Amino acid sequence: MHHIARRWIIGPMVAICAVTVGTVVAPSPAQAAVGGTIKVSGSLNVRSAATTSSKVVGKLRNKARISIDCQVVGQSVKGDVRRTTLWNRLTNGRYVSHAYVVSGAIRRCPPPPKPKPKPKPAPAPAPSPAGTNAKIKVAGSVNVRSGPSTASNVVGTFADNAPIKVSCQIEGDYIKGDVRGSSMWDRLSDGRFVSHAYVVSGSFAVCADAPAPTMTNAQFIAASVPGAQRGWREFGVPASVTIGQAILESGWGRSKLSANDRNYFGIKCFGTPGPIAAGCRTYRTTECDKAGKCFTTSATFRTYSSMTDSYRDHGSFLKANSRYAASFNVNRDANKFIYSIWKAGYATDPAYYTKMTGIMKTYNLYQYDIWR
Repeated sequence: MHHIARRWIIGPMVAICAVTVGTVVAPSPAQAAVGGTIKVSGSLNVRSAATTSSKVVGKLRNKARISIDCQVVGQSVKGDVRRTTLWNRLTNGRYVSHAYVVSGAIRRCPPPPKPKPKPKPAPAPAPSPAGTNAKIKVAGSVNVRSGPSTASNVVGTFADNAPIKVSCQIEGDYIKGDVRGSSMWDRLSDGRFVSHAYVVSGSFAVCADAPAPTMTNAQFIAASVPGAQRGWREFGVPASVTIGQAILESGWGRSKLSANDRNYFGIKCFGTPGPIAAGCRTYRTTECDKAGKCFTTSATFRTYSSMTDSYRDHGSFLKANSRYAASFNVNRDANKFIYSIWKAGYATDPAYYTKMTGIMKTYNLYQYDIWR
């Protein structure tokens, strides 16, 4: 009877000890779990993965019993039993280093399933040869321009289904057209430009003289803020207007003038570069008259040492020009200011005000106006 009583007493004590030291629940026989015992001076961290930098998700004391599912290779550890790179994955999915475990043989964990290979993208269509025929698709008519921007001069129009010959493409203003949304513009064989958003065709080669974009739209706006706000402090032009005009007139800094000479507004040299610009540079350009006849000529533009100087000179140009004097009476209202300089002759595009306020609203440029 004495021995029977001892057996009943020991059973609950073992159960209590197991709960205290954090023994995991034994799995079903199909999992072939192996029992083990912790040997550690103090306590042993239980981790979420097989490295000492993985998250600690529990602790085990010396002589704690554990139920081991399998082993993986992980970080090398020198413990109280051995030095090893093996880690035991417990049946609850947690890990302890085998360096602190006394046990029998343990199976290796099966390798994780290999990820399914991603399908290869379809090859891009080969660029069409220069001068390839294409066709306009537009409800009404589309403007033909002297450059890849809606701020460039209108030098003709195309009706729906009009045939065109495209020599190459260049990046400019983003347009949502009748075919697609696109920032690409097709340079025609006569040097004029039409937005690819209205063109049905294959793809075209990038124009050899197209400057590579260096900034995302968000980066361009962030880089513009200091110069635009300085332009407000020095000359009273709202920062939102300056940034919006730079976006529209330089095609997000992708125009040749802005990429080469940090001239974001197309300001020309008139004898001297003035007090802010660094110098002048002459470009061979293609210009077109109102009849749509294009010709090659030369024009001299201001160059700048920085984006900030270009933005300051833009403010100086508006402030010094008497035709815009009345606009500065409403310069604490960005929309009224852009409307006023447009009406005073800043741009001939009848949609210029709508385009500008659309850009300012879409990108919340008003937040950079610092008079608020």
